[in-house]
Amino acid sequence: MNMKSSINTIEEYDIRKHCHVNSNDVEDRFVGIKSDSNNIMVYFPIGYELPKTDDEIRMDIKHLIQVLSEFTTKEDRLLAMNKYDKKQSVDFPINAFKTVIEYFLNENCKYYVETDKTYKKASAGKQDWARTIRKNVPLVQYQSGVSSFIYTKFEVRAASYNDKKLITQINRFCVYEAFERLGWLYFSYKPEKPEHYPDIKTSISIVHSKLCNTNDDKKRSLFQAMLDMLNYIGEKVSDKQFYFGTDNFEHVWEKIIDKAFGEINKDKYFPRSRWLLDYGKYHEKRPLMPDTIMIYNNKYYVLDAKYYKYGCTGIPSHLPNASSINKQITYGEYIEKYVGVDSNLLFNAFIMPFNKAKNCFKISDMVGNIGESVGDWRKNKKYYERIQGIVIDTRYIMYHYSGKMIKEKAALAECIEKVIKRGCIPLSENVPTPKYVE
Repeated sequence: MNMKSSINTIEEYDIRKHCHVNSNDVEDRFVGIKSDSNNIMVYFPIGYELPKTDDEIRMDIKHLIQVLSEFTTKEDRLLAMNKYDKKQSVDFPINAFKTVIEYFLNENCKYYVETDKTYKKASAGKQDWARTIRKNVPLVQYQSGVSSFIYTKFEVRAASYNDKKLITQINRFCVYEAFERLGWLYFSYKPEKPEHYPDIKTSISIVHSKLCNTNDDKKRSLFQAMLDMLNYIGEKVSDKQFYFGTDNFEHVWEKIIDKAFGEINKDKYFPRSRWLLDYGKYHEKRPLMPDTIMIYNNKYYVLDAKYYKYGCTGIPSHLPNASSINKQITYGEYIEKYVGVDSNLLFNAFIMPFNKAKNCFKISDMVGNIGESVGDWRKNKKYYERIQGIVIDTRYIMYHYSGKMIKEKAALAECIEKVIKRGCIPLSENVPTPKYVE
């Protein structure tokens, strides 16, 4: 296949220069990919440690796309769009572009082609008896007064690839467009621009027909990706400018922690409240919702995922505030009194991101305890009244949230309980703030 070089060669394209780990400040919250006519930037969440090699970074970018695809909604992505001067599509089908590229690469850089059924005379092969009987004269054999027919040649099915068909031309166009936008994620070369292909409307119709008439899952995946691409391109969006991501990664963080550690059925742990109105029917408000309920070794852990900066700054003002502490204690009280969990088996924790390779706490494990929060108005004798501050390595949890998490749950439980076991230590105004070291 003829390939031509894009702006940079592989050696010149330093993928690390196009990556940024955000600080979660007001103007630095976006997580995802932004592209314009001059540059592409990938934004990672706070606490993320970029790996050393380009191949690993590219793998991390693909994984970031996977995480965002799984855990963001259209509403999450809409908020990011509002910061652009020009209107942007909130539905850039990034996975469709990836699918088209990866199908192409997995087929050894060959475009999709279809086969035409052909037939040939042969003594072996997949026989078509109707054609064989119609087109060949058999030998007649007599045995014991019975005649039979013997064919020495058969009409057998063969196949020839047809790269002139419209679907191949459309695939060439889609591969080219996919490399235009995402080729940098794989390597910095791109296929030649196709000269002849149907218009977008005709292409959509052809691909849609192919999608509806195949049961091959691999082909269906490719056709669906091509269809999503064509619909996007048909909206006449900018050739180079797109984005995929969110300003609200805190929602993603909550969902990651819940999937990694949480129970599926957690409704019974929600304290509810309601208005009893003098006029009309009473109105039941939505329950308070703890992010995650983890049950491990018959113990209960109420986890509140906080996408806060403390794990990366060590600054106390970047910790959860009093209202969050009150809410966690409320969860604990409700679970003890109305779910019937022994307070000695009930724990509370905030879960925040950090970078195990670079932090001011000298924590080198994937999870660590940075202290606990207590209410001055409480006696703090019950475990759940002491909310533990837990930090989890951002990159680690983004790669491991979908596993069984047995060792991770054990490590988290130990981090929560080890501070509890040392007894409640009164807070001191004279405790120095740790200094963050780059």
